[in-house]
Amino acid sequence: MSGIEIVADRDEWRAGFEGRVLAGYRAAGCSEPLARALWERAAKGIDDWTVATDGTGWIAVGVMGDNGATVGRIHDLTVPDGRAWAERWCAEHGARQVEVRITGGAAGVFADYPVRGQNRMRVAVEQPELPPGLTVRRLTEEEYPGWYAGEEAGYIADIVRAGACTPEQAKEKSDQDFARHLPQGFHTPGHAFYAMEAEGQVIGTGWVNHGFLPGVTFGFSLEVYEEHRGKGYGRAAMAVGEWATRQGGDEAMMFNVFGGNEVAMSLYESTGFAVLDEYRSIEL
Repeated sequence: MSGIEIVADRDEWRAGFEGRVLAGYRAAGCSEPLARALWERAAKGIDDWTVATDGTGWIAVGVMGDNGATVGRIHDLTVPDGRAWAERWCAEHGARQVEVRITGGAAGVFADYPVRGQNRMRVAVEQPELPPGLTVRRLTEEEYPGWYAGEEAGYIADIVRAGACTPEQAKEKSDQDFARHLPQGFHTPGHAFYAMEAEGQVIGTGWVNHGFLPGVTFGFSLEVYEEHRGKGYGRAAMAVGEWATRQGGDEAMMFNVFGGNEVAMSLYESTGFAVLDEYRSIEL
């Protein structure tokens, strides 16, 4: 595609990009402090991105290492028909996979990119109540190793199902992520682990991180065991997440769902959790 040139002065682009990203977060119900915190995360490494224009819009691209592979990222795209240029730029810089993050909007020109994951959020009701027949208690330290093993296995399976990694890459990513989020294991500050019980049985577990972002509890896991699914406990687990959010002094609950988990996405959609960011990728 001709007419697209890389620019050195990126001030105009950056101001517009920041405004569009913040508007997407605000539209999803984020408070101003939270929208700003999410913007800072979205703009990480922005000074290393390459920005180009055709005079009518913008393209921002970059490459990074991910589990030993070079991955291209299309950070911004407002140039009509500019996707081909962006993908070619990524390929020329060694990428064999291209990712895109879509903030608060439809997939548009990236509709054919498979969904790899979503960040979703909802403001918790002020005084959430646990569903009738369901009780919640803190997970004990003795239960933690068994919970950890199951959580890690499920996380690896989710990554592979999303189609973004091989099983070996998923295991490596899992090891890195758990070490980063739980450096002190069961005693990591700000993290709480729960067991959900019904009819005298543990039917699932929860893992949350209070104060993850301003006013936000992040739900790393709200898991109903397979043998107890189909009984309405999925919605109950979401209520537990809201309850835990308020217990931790936060206002909103946020979590990630992997692509390919259509059942979970349908549940979250029906319970009012808005999509903040959607991550899509394609092999070149």
